[in-house]
Amino acid sequence: MKRVFTVIILLMLTFSIVLGVDNNKTITPSYDIESEVDAGFDGEFDKEFATEFDDEFGDEFSQEGDSDFDPMSGYNRMMTSFNHSLYTYVVFPLGRGYNYITPDQFRESVGNFFTNLKYPVRVANNLLQLKFSNSFEETGRFIINSTIGIVGLFDPAASWLGWEAHDEDFGQTLGYYGVGGGFHVVLPFFGPSNLRDAASLPVDWLIDPFFYQEGRSYNLLAKNVWQSFGLMSFEYFNEYSGSIEAYEALTKDAIDVYPLLKSVYEQRRIQEIEE
Repeated sequence: MKRVFTVIILLMLTFSIVLGVDNNKTITPSYDIESEVDAGFDGEFDKEFATEFDDEFGDEFSQEGDSDFDPMSGYNRMMTSFNHSLYTYVVFPLGRGYNYITPDQFRESVGNFFTNLKYPVRVANNLLQLKFSNSFEETGRFIINSTIGIVGLFDPAASWLGWEAHDEDFGQTLGYYGVGGGFHVVLPFFGPSNLRDAASLPVDWLIDPFFYQEGRSYNLLAKNVWQSFGLMSFEYFNEYSGSIEAYEALTKDAIDVYPLLKSVYEQRRIQEIEE
């Protein structure tokens, strides 16, 4: 798996060279958050998203922060365009159909199931960040939800005890100890990332029960790497099928989608690490 990831990184670098990237180019997004977000919003969910987005990311678009160094901007723009088209013309129509034929409780239970079985990733990274209280709650959540919650399909730990999941990954762990994000990287299908977060994915995969590891005794459901990616894709599809309108409203009137999504991602990761 490490070899596969290394090849992906090398291909990204090759693309950036071939596309003639200007390393000294400064990209400074200057968006009016209210006009960008409010333009296409309709309904209580969208208004809530708009308020949350404005509170969390509004200042990002008036600053010239850390977006100057972008050696892979050629590749990143190409991949952002590919992902955006994929979402718009394939994923979102499928997502709307999925939402139409499945009840909310079904999609929520699917999300709960995936969240519960990713307990090893969360508890390991909480422990690495010395967040012992969070680790205790994560362990309690896993025991309660795996039993009373019927293998994680329901979340009584949150509804009864107020124990919410403490999402942490190895990228956040590295950031907690001061490792910078590095330059921006857009992943095929999965979207914005950065060098630190992309390079840390294999570490989380090592303890992710859904990601196939040869010779490991606790591979769940997936019998090979491709089935693992299939499960990951379905997990993301189920999770983000509820955010279609929010994404469309956010990008609807954007002159350039790439710096917009890049800024949103980087600011969100900074906030997650600080928490």
